[in-house]
Amino acid sequence: MAEESVKLLGYWASPFALRVHWALKLKGVLYEYIEEELPNKSTLLLRYNPVHKKIPVLVHNNKPLAESLLIIEYIDEVWKQNPLLPEDPYERAKARFWVKFFDDKCVSEIMAAFSSKGKEQEKAAIARENLKTLESALQGNPFFGGETIGFLDIAVGWIGIWARIVEEIVDVNLIDAETMPLLTDWSKKFLEVPIIKASIPPWEQLLEHNKGFHKILTVAST
Repeated sequence: MAEESVKLLGYWASPFALRVHWALKLKGVLYEYIEEELPNKSTLLLRYNPVHKKIPVLVHNNKPLAESLLIIEYIDEVWKQNPLLPEDPYERAKARFWVKFFDDKCVSEIMAAFSSKGKEQEKAAIARENLKTLESALQGNPFFGGETIGFLDIAVGWIGIWARIVEEIVDVNLIDAETMPLLTDWSKKFLEVPIIKASIPPWEQLLEHNKGFHKILTVAST
């Protein structure tokens, strides 16, 4: 039997690629990581993701799959150890609902707060309101997945890093410890899990990268 081949095409500063790193590591899957030099997209990336031409891309036995959430679900189905999605169909549907809520209602507002000129507080208020709604999905558990890290934790786990970046660069607080104590505690706990922490890029490197990203966004919006 041929040796199994697993490759991940990603970018070091991408929270969406980070999601896939976390899923693979939690599953104990050995994989080859291929760093893309964005915006100079490689011929490999263009071949494996000709539709969106974006990272991350998982290549399993020469079969490519794009979009971080689809990749995570695929990983969970292929490698059965340490399940990420609940076994119960209702709980599984709820996890998917909250992940969609986060990507649809939180990510865009967070990015708007990060890149807007003169409207940061307005956008941040919407982002905080939606993050407060997301907090209710914890239901008193240490993780969104219950006692262990699950699909929703992996999908939203980078928010704690981005909240710090947004606060540092544009002086906007997204996760307030007083009004969102459960989300605050969850974020600290999640990001300190050794297997999670080990995949996070160095803070200063991320901060400098996103300062440059912020300049590009603000110039583009003028």
